[in-house]
Amino acid sequence: MSAVALTRATPIVASDDQASAELSSEVVILSMREGVYFGLDGVGARIWSLVQQPTTLGEVTATIVSEFEVEEERAFADLCALAGEMAGHGLVRLGGETGTT
Repeated sequence: MSAVALTRATPIVASDDQASAELSSEVVILSMREGVYFGLDGVGARIWSLVQQPTTLGEVTATIVSEFEVEEERAFADLCALAGEMAGHGLVRLGGETGTT
């Protein structure tokens, strides 16, 4: 995957190369590409629910700021870090990435 400069306008959506399930207040995600499970709780689980439909990093940030006690800049920085990690494992698509390689 090529590096994508992340901005608030960057599109993000869950990829088709994963399977996920909600367990109480957590989400478990299986990367079909890597055969590895990932777990998210709290804010991460909420972010995962938001990216099930195409959205932007700015829209996700705004929702997180409205629902949790966090400053906008911190929320955006943390979201970018999480989004980059998830994209690296094939869990989400960022920018204009296609679903298959």
